Amino acid sequence: MTSTIKNLTVQELEDKAIEIRKNLCTYIYRIGIAGHLGGELSVIDMAVALYYKYMNYDPKNPNMPERDRLILSKGHCAEALYTIYQDMGMYTMDYMVDHFESLETAVFSMHPNRKYIDAIEASTGSLGHGMPIATGLALGARMSNENWRTFCIIGDGELQEGTNWEAFMTAGHYQLGNLVAIIDKNDLQMSGPTGQTNSIDPLDAKMRAFGWDVIEINGNDMGEVCAALESLPPSDPIIRRKPICIISNTVKGKGVSFMENVVGWHAGQLNKEKWEEALESIENTRKVR
Repeated sequence: MTSTIKNLTVQELEDKAIEIRKNLCTYIYRIGIAGHLGGELSVIDMAVALYYKYMNYDPKNPNMPERDRLILSKGHCAEALYTIYQDMGMYTMDYMVDHFESLETAVFSMHPNRKYIDAIEASTGSLGHGMPIATGLALGARMSNENWRTFCIIGDGELQEGTNWEAFMTAGHYQLGNLVAIIDKNDLQMSGPTGQTNSIDPLDAKMRAFGWDVIEINGNDMGEVCAALESLPPSDPIIRRKPICIISNTVKGKGVSFMENVVGWHAGQLNKEKWEEALESIENTRKVR
């Protein structure tokens, strides 16, 4: 990653998040099918901070051995990552539209596929399986004496899946300090409020009980996102210390007023009117400098 990207300020990252949100809505509008916009919009701030500043990552060489790994366990939110890849120059918007779930030329789909997209570390979307993969990667880095870090973005509804807790227990046992779990806690899932479907709280106490350090933030406040990522100790495969969990409290549908905290926008399609309304709503969140 170039130093220019790494040196982005909080304000520049905020503006970039607005740009990515607008491009994401345009992408969903253009492909003409339902996207999981609610959870994609909630995680944008964290994803932007990681890709544009805090991960060791080069979009021109997505397979470089020393890169940090990001596992998107909430794989149904893959379009958020596709939009970032497009912005970083890896693909054009036209190419991503033309190759979305087409019968003969599919590359991009509702869930990310490592077979077709080099930047994707693991094919995910069968919820609850990203964290076990991330734990294995972190343990593998230790065994190989490699300094890269593994990040895993998890939806809060996913935490109702037992495989996550097996992975949390294993990571805590091995003290994988090179592993960071980021829980996008927007409190809604497809069937309704997470707390009513199957409560995961008190999440901070549970993570600490499994041997993790916990940082809790407003995940839609770029200043808090950057402060959390800045506070991470250097990644070291040998030093044994607690893995780190960032509980990122977010708003489902963040930035689009008619989507915010609306369970019906777990997944949805945008017609021209709603697309234009979404772009205007996102632009209205831009701060006056």
